[in-house]
Amino acid sequence: MKKHHTLAGLFAGLAAASIWGGMYVVSKVVMEVIPPFTLLTIRLAMGAAALGLVVYFRRHKPEVTKDFIWKSALVGFVGYGVSLGFQFVGTDLSTASNGSLVTSATPAFVLLFAPFLLGERATLRGVIALVVSTLGVAAVVDPRNAELSPTLFWGNMSLLAAALTWALYSTLVRKVSKSGDLLISSAVMLLGGVPSSLLFAAWETQTQGIGEITWGIVGGILFLGIVSTALAMFLWNYAFAELPAAAASLTFFAQPVVGTLLGWFFLSEKITPLFLTGGVLIGAGILIAVSEK
Repeated sequence: MKKHHTLAGLFAGLAAASIWGGMYVVSKVVMEVIPPFTLLTIRLAMGAAALGLVVYFRRHKPEVTKDFIWKSALVGFVGYGVSLGFQFVGTDLSTASNGSLVTSATPAFVLLFAPFLLGERATLRGVIALVVSTLGVAAVVDPRNAELSPTLFWGNMSLLAAALTWALYSTLVRKVSKSGDLLISSAVMLLGGVPSSLLFAAWETQTQGIGEITWGIVGGILFLGIVSTALAMFLWNYAFAELPAAAASLTFFAQPVVGTLLGWFFLSEKITPLFLTGGVLIGAGILIAVSEK
């Protein structure tokens, strides 16, 4: 890996995960007015439109094939149609602490998919990096907060399916990015999740309706659509295009760290020594992964 590509991919992945780590407060406020799948449909359409405008006004207009478009749409369906759907269902049927813990398995699943889909064999350094980072996440999230009640079983299974399919999506992004323009592909991927989310959104609006849309809600929607979707999703895809999948996936662990830091800053939540230890371990694991030659 060339050093500047490695650093660019690393910062892109960390930036994406950091944005997602900080979006939950905004999402919680907006979803009190707009149901989750309806909001997801708006986010996907807005994100695709934002990336589409960048493509339109860009000087360089690369050629794309129908095969590339269809592959990108299919990958998008896996990530935004299936994985985020499982995440919404799992979050609704389980708990937030379970969600943080279960979805942290995503990098391990990436390590599982990468050899078969990309030919990227797991290395001893990569496994060590994953173990170190996972221990860090365990310290940050604290598994003692997890609930294993039988009533949460299907919620936990949905969260596990979300982690599995997001790992599959991320691995496929690296595969597709090798055959065409990443910006165009990212826009098409977002559109790939619209059909399924739109179907659930139609049911939601019929059964739950939509609350009062204030300027604050509009601002939240713009943030979620442009920053958390268009920008963050492109950055995530860029990380997987530039870095080996196993290394790029570890930047996912920045989410709980950023979420906790925001809770400390805005909500006066305490930062514990365990959290600090976890943050150091996560950082060390990522550095071990990207330093591999």
